[in-house]
Amino acid sequence: MSRLSVDWRRSRRCDSNTCVEVASAGAAVAMRDGKDPDGVILVFSRDDWAAFVAGLRAGDFDADR
Repeated sequence: MSRLSVDWRRSRRCDSNTCVEVASAGAAVAMRDGKDPDGVILVFSRDDWAAFVAGLRAGDFDADR
């Protein structure tokens, strides 16, 4: 997917190259390490991505829980 022409984005809150980047890739969502753009790309179905984002917003992954 790194060879495809996709629009990689990172959070507006990211003030360095140490954040993850995401891209819409048809029926999937791709994620990569911003400091290693030629490295591993993880690909998720849109349903799995939506569940992950919902978990983030709900605080399911907070370290203090």
